[in-house]
Amino acid sequence: MADDGIIAIAACIAIATTGFASAWAEKEIGSAAVGAMAEDKSLFGNGLILTVIPETIVIFGLVLAILLWTQMGA
Repeated sequence: MADDGIIAIAACIAIATTGFASAWAEKEIGSAAVGAMAEDKSLFGNGLILTVIPETIVIFGLVLAILLWTQMGA
C-alpha cells in the first residue's frame, strides 16, 4: 500500500523523538543528581529513581510505534 511508507516514517519519528527527549531529560536529571549526591550521599536512592523516570517516555513511543506498525498492510 502507498500509506505503508508514511506509517513507517511516523513510527520512526515516534521512536526518535521520544528517545531524544528521554536522553535530554536524563542528562539534565543525572547531572543534578550527581551534584546533589556529592553534597549528601543519602540522596542516592532519590537520584536513581529520578534518573530512571524519563525512560517511561521511550516506552510510550515504543507502544505508539507498535500500534502504528500493526496498521501497515491492514
